[in-house]
Amino acid sequence: MSAFSASASTSGNPLIASDRVEGTDVYGASGDSIGSLKRLMIEKVSGKVSYAVVSFGGFLGLGADEYTIPWGKLNYDTSLGGYRTDITETQLKGSPSFYRGSDYEWRDRERERELHDYWMVPYYWGGM
Repeated sequence: MSAFSASASTSGNPLIASDRVEGTDVYGASGDSIGSLKRLMIEKVSGKVSYAVVSFGGFLGLGADEYTIPWGKLNYDTSLGGYRTDITETQLKGSPSFYRGSDYEWRDRERERELHDYWMVPYYWGGM
């Protein structure tokens, strides 16, 4: 199920404002809240969401770690009112350190390939 088709069934409206997505809980396979969406990375030309930067751990936003997750690893779950993923803590901690600060250069296609290959999701720009 894609994030788009799942979100379309939530209220009859297939669109949602980005500020309403930011802060939405992310749930693990067991249904427990494991983090929240911090920001979305949108491909400029297509307008499609490519990545979600997700904040995991911490308390009230302090001490949380941020990880970049390909958008295809998240599915909207209407029963939870948030995004569900099958990502484990072990996988997350072993993931490429793609985004850890505001100075990251997002134009590094090799780093993006590394991230997509790790999570085994198709490249948003085609191929794989």
